[in-house]
Amino acid sequence: MKFVVMATLQRFEELKAWQKARELAQDVYRITSVGAFVKDYDLRSQFRRSSGSVMDNIAEGFERGGRGEFIQFLGIAKGSAGEVRSQLYRAFDQKYITEDEFHQQYQTAEQISRMITSLITYLNRTEYKGNKYNVSEEQADYNFKLQTSNFKP
Repeated sequence: MKFVVMATLQRFEELKAWQKARELAQDVYRITSVGAFVKDYDLRSQFRRSSGSVMDNIAEGFERGGRGEFIQFLGIAKGSAGEVRSQLYRAFDQKYITEDEFHQQYQTAEQISRMITSLITYLNRTEYKGNKYNVSEEQADYNFKLQTSNFKP
């Protein structure tokens, strides 16, 4: 069976997993900006970095243009989502967040992990190789001219 869904996506911002990861990062910044969390610089910084890493690695993998690299970066993003879940426990144990905040953010991070797993499964089953392999002759010629000329936009 040949899938072509990925070929219709032009930007990483169209990926539901990236959109959800962006929401998670926004929520993490919000909850780490108030109360006692503000003074725990190490955990706050690590928490923010790992939540940002989820969305950043989805974006970077997509932009690499190849299926294999995209899968690799999705794996890193999935690992970062797990790291966020672990940090949620630390924040809850220190009473930096409420039980409701813990459960809400945990469910979001878990949902993102499932979305990434589904995307990896899809990419492993498809014959789609990636955007960098679907460049038209016209686009390749234009890209070559840009790389070899003194073109200044």
